[in-house]
Amino acid sequence: MLYNSYEFILAFLPLTFCVYFLLNRFRKIEAGKAFLVLSSLFFYGYWNPIYVPLILASMIVNYQIGQVLARLSPGGTGKKHVLWAGVIFNVGLLGYFKYSDFFLANVNWVFDTSFDLLHLTLPLAISFFTFQQIAYLVDSYRNETHEYNFLNYMVFVTFFPQLIAGPIVHHKEIMPQFANLRTKYLDFRNIATGVFIFSIGLFKKVVLADTFAQWANAGFDNAETLSVIEAWAASLSYTFQLYFDFSGYADMAIGIGLMFNIRLPINFNSPYKAVDIQDFWRRWHMTLSRFLRDYIYIPLGGNRKGPWRTYTNLLLTFVIGGIWHGAGWTFVFWGFLHGAALVIHRFWSQLGFRLGAVLGWFVTFNFVNVAWVFFRAEQWQDAVNILRGMVGLNGVVLPQALARVLPDLSAWGVVFGDYISGVRGSAITPLWLVLGFAIVLLCKNSVEKMESFEPNVYRLALAANCFAISLFGMYQVTEFLYFNF
Repeated sequence: MLYNSYEFILAFLPLTFCVYFLLNRFRKIEAGKAFLVLSSLFFYGYWNPIYVPLILASMIVNYQIGQVLARLSPGGTGKKHVLWAGVIFNVGLLGYFKYSDFFLANVNWVFDTSFDLLHLTLPLAISFFTFQQIAYLVDSYRNETHEYNFLNYMVFVTFFPQLIAGPIVHHKEIMPQFANLRTKYLDFRNIATGVFIFSIGLFKKVVLADTFAQWANAGFDNAETLSVIEAWAASLSYTFQLYFDFSGYADMAIGIGLMFNIRLPINFNSPYKAVDIQDFWRRWHMTLSRFLRDYIYIPLGGNRKGPWRTYTNLLLTFVIGGIWHGAGWTFVFWGFLHGAALVIHRFWSQLGFRLGAVLGWFVTFNFVNVAWVFFRAEQWQDAVNILRGMVGLNGVVLPQALARVLPDLSAWGVVFGDYISGVRGSAITPLWLVLGFAIVLLCKNSVEKMESFEPNVYRLALAANCFAISLFGMYQVTEFLYFNF
């Protein structure tokens, strides 16, 4: 089920909210948690019920492994073997469903074999609930968390605001909140704040992200023919589409969590304001960055074993992050690009060099924009074609209105005419791109608005308008991009 659907907004969310708090009102706490789990599983299974048993089996196995880890004494080899068994189970499950065809296709290509592909449908959210449960097992191994109630564990994994696309939460972040009796009763300030943040997130998705999506999709579908302006319009449109799509989802998840008196961790903090690549990864998909740091980079040795080992660890960590996003060489290369950028940034910083804020932002944003081309491209050649267009190798077409002002450019092969048709754009497309820059660079983000939130007429009007405009704009339901990962 999608947040940006009438079924969710007009039926599922209000019904789940009312029944949950009604059960708590009559002190049916366990029944309230059970209802929340069943509702979350219905939310998950609405897309494809066949995979509900999969997430149930995953929870049962991981819960049992967590119980064993809790009983074993710290530091023993047996406890480490149990942890490794749990990690292998989770990675194996993820690998089978997400990477089987990628592996078989590459084996066929390298060895000229003809193994049949499995064509498995990727279970929704498997990347997220797998990483979340791996984090739980590692925390249990470290004696940082224990869960002796399976119903509580199911709440931790399935809580629907964060189930489908994150944030990737720790047990110790969420379950103490559910254990607090104050969260069992209506908090009208949290409800007001949650509705406000949810409405902004819904507007980002339905109005902003889906508008940029039409130009991004058209551009990548016609990648081999784009002129320089069209190629930049396609890449920037996807850059903004992904920003508002993911930011919108993060806002809606946090907003829904607040309605249930649960504060989810911040996952998105104006990443396009970053002035270097390290700053970008402190702002973008923050809980994934945390997971990669705590459970991959640091266990590999982090920065404790000399500079060359540090650089290797950074590259490996981000290549793994790229693979996590998708089964394709374009995702691997995207991860490699970011790992290499972090290595260069670290080396540059250790030499004592610094870019100014403006130049640093310019370099960082353009690097991220170019890297997103590989992230979005369905085939390697599509990415190459977009980049060729961006540097003008597919020709330069400027607006006809500039022909009188810059006539001499015709001698250099510049054409004047329809400069935006390759992305099915119009005269408003450049204005939307300017608007995108203005919002991501000049406006306060939702986290800042949430921290300073005070119910008043202005915020009520803003939320009501964002909600109403979005509601009328949901005639064509579109999935969130991160549902594909």
